[in-house]
Amino acid sequence: MRTTKSMKFLKEAGLTLIATLPLTILPQPASGEVITTNIQVNLVRVPDGGLQPQALVDSTGTVHLVYLAGDPKHCNVFYARRPVGQTKFFNAIRVNSAPDSAVAVGTVRGAQLALGKSGRVHVAWNGSDRASTSSNGSFPMLYSRMNDAGDAFEPQRDLMTSTTHLDGGGSVAADPYGHVYVVWHGHKRTGPQEEIDRGVYLAFSSDDGRTFTPERQVNSSDTGACGCCGLKAFANNDGSLAILFRSANLAGNRDSVLLLSTNYGVTFSSTVVGQWHFSSCPMSTYALGVTRGRFIGLWETAGQIYSAWLGPDKPGTNPTAVNGATGKRKHPAFAATENPSGPMLIAWTEGTGWEKGGTLSWECVDAQGAEIVSGRSEGVPVWGSVAAIAERNGTFTVIY
Repeated sequence: MRTTKSMKFLKEAGLTLIATLPLTILPQPASGEVITTNIQVNLVRVPDGGLQPQALVDSTGTVHLVYLAGDPKHCNVFYARRPVGQTKFFNAIRVNSAPDSAVAVGTVRGAQLALGKSGRVHVAWNGSDRASTSSNGSFPMLYSRMNDAGDAFEPQRDLMTSTTHLDGGGSVAADPYGHVYVVWHGHKRTGPQEEIDRGVYLAFSSDDGRTFTPERQVNSSDTGACGCCGLKAFANNDGSLAILFRSANLAGNRDSVLLLSTNYGVTFSSTVVGQWHFSSCPMSTYALGVTRGRFIGLWETAGQIYSAWLGPDKPGTNPTAVNGATGKRKHPAFAATENPSGPMLIAWTEGTGWEKGGTLSWECVDAQGAEIVSGRSEGVPVWGSVAAIAERNGTFTVIY
């Protein structure tokens, strides 16, 4: 049985708190006693009417947030932080040094965030039509990092040196040892077929983002890559790097594929984690991270959201679908407490599409993946998506 004890609405300066939902969950008792679990989910708006938030929590409990704001065709990337114990984000600063050099259209090309050595912030995003293009005439894959003083971002850099036809969104990953990985998909040649000519490429830095190697292809040459889908990368502290992307082949398959390296991106294994026979690009995005010492990934297949533990011992062959099925679910996010027996929150959008907003939906699941409670909220904006974080006090926050 579930009961909602209260719902209240209020405004916070610089942040809109839409709802706070303290939920009392009463599972079926196993031995005659009532077991009560409280889960609180806070729903908040992106500051400044922004779009496509990405959020991470560091070891101190500080929340780091990036988002897009401005004209969706050529917008700006902003970064803000929320200190532990606070309820609003402070001192939003622009990440991109060239104005209007990001793009929100499509909801697949927004800024991605990583925390690296000594907590340095790294951001990567797809350049807009107002970004300076590289010599090969392609829209650029842009990167910037926080400066040493921690009060501004360094001038943006285009990391594409030999690839072309940037389309779906790239990603960035970092670890505490100064390794930074920027990943995207593109072409090495001018052939138009994403099923043959498009691949996943990695630029690597061993000096905390100061310099990068030229990009190299890291997927198998026969998987292709779905042009308008975003991908996601995440680095663990043990030298492993995971990449989730959507493949494309001549048979009409658009599978979700895990690339996994256990040696700092030198070599990769490849595993299909979600099969989908679909003849066109679904314009999807991925969620990927490490919690409780393991990679976890989330993706869309046929309008449903799936999640799975990923890794050499957990290849993602038994994904779990979120509860219910609408056929219109996209853009997943997740957050989990570090308590192995604690709940996990999964959030996603429903009904969003080209020039169309929709609904935020979420569910909390237990350590076995069974749903505990779920909720919905209207008002995901056009080109909007969601981010989720686990707070230090045991609550969850969903930003949209």
